[in-house]
Amino acid sequence: MLLVMCLGQFAARATHAQTRPDAPRPNILVILLDDMGWSDLGCYGGEVRTPNIDSLAAGGLRFTEFYNTSRCCPTRASLLSGLYPHQAGIGKMTFDEGPDKPGYRGVLQPTCVTIAEVLRTSGYRTAMVGKWHVSLTQTIGKHNSPEQLDWLNHRAYFDRDFADPATYPVGRGFEEHYGVIWGVVDYFDPFSLVHNTTPIREVPKGYYITDALTDHAIEYINKYTADGEPLFLYAAYTAPHWPLHALPQDIDKYKDTYTPGFDATRQARYKRQVEMGLIDPKRAPLSERMWPDKDIDDLKHPDFEARRMAVHAAMIDRVDQGVGRIIATLKQRGLFDNTLIMVLSDNGACAEQPSRFGPGFDRNGGLRNGEPVHYVKNDADEVMMPGPENVYTGIGPRWANVGNTPFRWWKAEEYHGGVMTPLIVHWPAGLKVKPGSITHQPGHVIDIMATCVDLAGATYPTRYKDHDITPMEGRSLRPIFEGEQRAGHEAIYFEHFGGASIRMGDWKLVRHNGKPWELYNLAEDLTETHDVAASQAERVASMKAKWEQWAKRANVK
Repeated sequence: MLLVMCLGQFAARATHAQTRPDAPRPNILVILLDDMGWSDLGCYGGEVRTPNIDSLAAGGLRFTEFYNTSRCCPTRASLLSGLYPHQAGIGKMTFDEGPDKPGYRGVLQPTCVTIAEVLRTSGYRTAMVGKWHVSLTQTIGKHNSPEQLDWLNHRAYFDRDFADPATYPVGRGFEEHYGVIWGVVDYFDPFSLVHNTTPIREVPKGYYITDALTDHAIEYINKYTADGEPLFLYAAYTAPHWPLHALPQDIDKYKDTYTPGFDATRQARYKRQVEMGLIDPKRAPLSERMWPDKDIDDLKHPDFEARRMAVHAAMIDRVDQGVGRIIATLKQRGLFDNTLIMVLSDNGACAEQPSRFGPGFDRNGGLRNGEPVHYVKNDADEVMMPGPENVYTGIGPRWANVGNTPFRWWKAEEYHGGVMTPLIVHWPAGLKVKPGSITHQPGHVIDIMATCVDLAGATYPTRYKDHDITPMEGRSLRPIFEGEQRAGHEAIYFEHFGGASIRMGDWKLVRHNGKPWELYNLAEDLTETHDVAASQAERVASMKAKWEQWAKRANVK
């Protein structure tokens, strides 16, 4: 009945070439990691032990030039909607005070649809685990109930807001969701944890959110494939986003891994990338390390610095263990061969220092038991080692630079260190490329929607729930999956917090922090080390005009 009603709301239009009528439609599993660097995974040159994700790469396809939007919530909006974030509503961020002035942190607008909404109307079951981060928030005031305030139970700018359950995943096409609504969470006792629209206020002893997300992903696979219907499952892990919280047994694997320091780790990653064929050193020279004058032993607390990256690695390691359990479940149910699995990250590695934002990202200044939370500064006289629940820190800019080897910069920037993500695609029944293949064809997270619609044989609506729907910006990746050259995008656009960029063919124009536009020839300089804007004034002007036309069309403010 629901399917009939929803289809009645569609004024459908044809999308890309549809799946053959006689071919079983694939299950689709999108696995999104949070703040993971381009080079962290073993199959992208990293030393983090990720054998399960690496096995997907060995049996599938890796992208070397796949783009995100440089930050958590905008990427999630683009991935889910097939639109640029401003079109989906996430670019509209204000913090108006007062009970009658809603402050929008970002919400998927009713003028867009999600992958779950589109596929659900096409006969797919839909479920999600993990971080949502695209819900409506409203300024605290007379509209808040004591229950809402009690549930939120943490401070800083989140303390002004609560999420509207109508904007949760189950309000946007997912039949079931277990996970968190906000972005930053305590891994051992997460705030904003919900099951569908019901807040989960207490978790059992020994709880760790990465494992809980995996448990529920497996539950949903078993539950929603029982009747033979195809499943779309979105698994949005919170790891390895700060705070650096990990299990001791995982941290111990990396206790000595990062003591050689930033430069040695980065050089080793680059060497492996070249050997794997991910990187052509002629086209992508290793960019100079940021702050090259100081390595780990030159800093105040070398042991603390090495430990930070060890915990980051441990958090990714635990996700990979979960991916292994998910793979085993798919195999046990005979679903593995016809499940399209896509693994990626929402942005580049994160340089943020939580001590600059906190205290405030915890429960009323401490843990539930009243123990204080320590926001550790790397230059303090004394530091506490990260890993436990009562220590909040991140990997910092130097390790973020390492995480994004061979690129410069990091999360929130429009250089490749901010906007490039690894993408691993595995689908034995559908991929027509040689297992272990690498593609250098560009793509963007807006293409995930188009790919899902294409392979599901679904239709993207022009109208949904009484709203005209913004036309999809993405293009299906199917030609690349089939070993062909995709027509691709004439241009790929970026904007975040005033930073801007446009890629057209092998040229990329970047504006950083209000400075003049820079131009890079990616055919010779994928790592953006040599600005050629001064000698290409006409190209700069043309690409700048193209970006400005897009910005106006895409609601960039």
